[in-house]
Amino acid sequence: MRTYRQLFGTPEFTALFGTLSGQVAAGTVAGIGLGTLVYAATDSPLLSALSMFGASFAQLVGAATVLSWADRVPPRAALTGLAVFAAVTTAVLAVPGLPIVALFAVIFAQGLANSVGGGVRYGLLAEILPPEGYILGRSLLNMSVGAMQIGGFAVGGALVAAVSPRGALLVGAGLQVVSALVARFGLTRRPPRATDRPSVRATWRGNRQVWQPGVYIAMWVPNGLVVGCEALFVPYSPGAASVLFVTSAIGMLLGDAIAGRFVPPRLRFRLSGPLRWLLAAPYLLFFLEPSLPVAAALAGVASIGYGATLLLQDRLLATTPEPLHGQALGLFGSGLLAMQAVGATLGGLIAQYVPPGTAMGILAIGSLLVSAGLFVARVAPRRALIPRADTREVPRVSAVG
Repeated sequence: MRTYRQLFGTPEFTALFGTLSGQVAAGTVAGIGLGTLVYAATDSPLLSALSMFGASFAQLVGAATVLSWADRVPPRAALTGLAVFAAVTTAVLAVPGLPIVALFAVIFAQGLANSVGGGVRYGLLAEILPPEGYILGRSLLNMSVGAMQIGGFAVGGALVAAVSPRGALLVGAGLQVVSALVARFGLTRRPPRATDRPSVRATWRGNRQVWQPGVYIAMWVPNGLVVGCEALFVPYSPGAASVLFVTSAIGMLLGDAIAGRFVPPRLRFRLSGPLRWLLAAPYLLFFLEPSLPVAAALAGVASIGYGATLLLQDRLLATTPEPLHGQALGLFGSGLLAMQAVGATLGGLIAQYVPPGTAMGILAIGSLLVSAGLFVARVAPRRALIPRADTREVPRVSAVG
């Protein structure tokens, strides 16, 4: 399976694509409305940011407690129910006079649910498509996420300006209902991938089984630190940050398209390393405070490197038992979102003391150091296995011939 036409020729893929696209659009439209509403009520940039991205931290809690549900529930019922839950809770967030504590409790509940939803969704993708089609399918879903986020922010901003923040939240709730209908009537009824009962203990046991430090760290940390760079686009260029966000999104879409469509399976793991270097290296030039056109070009080129995370998922699935695919992918998604939130927070803290461009360069150095450490950790054991030549019997050969 090497073409997008073949993907959409799989009926369930089309339904899954529509479900995810609707949910991402709903979350983006509702998110900008929620952030605006919280800022107007509290005058706190921190609370406004946490209202939009704090659910990522809740997903990390979910990954440690409820993630075992991802492989132990029927996928169609789970995705339909989660979309209905998102619609109801998003509508609750639009209730006038809702206390801030109650608002964040709802956001936390949404984050826990999303930690399971990601595992269900991408575990189902691995069932719908043959193994050789997963990366292509996931790349197309990633491209849809990027496109829906761009469109969602535009529509959400227009709704906030023309109607109200609560209006944007209600539109987001409506889009979640549409996603629930697509899931219910577009997906086929399937049994759970695993048959034992879900529990916190089962989550811990499954996480231990799927845990691969090198793969997960490579997918989470370099990516999260570079997201911290992107979180500083607004202070770097207050009047034209949208240009940086758009070029970054275009680069990400291009990277996913290349990684999913053109990289052959035998090169996927090998190319993940160079792509991680590409992800961070352009941001080193932000130490020089480049002009907006140059900064936009650098951000676009760097974002092509996000394709590394896509390629590493192929290795993750190849080394994970099929009944745990959902949990492995759910752990990846929850950890990635949490690390991105950490990266954004870290970037904001550094930028309190140094210029935004300098903070971005510091985060890029951190990302490169992590990638270098992973490379050394992978290569060192191989070198240790290479037998040393016996210099007493074998003459030394000059390196220059």
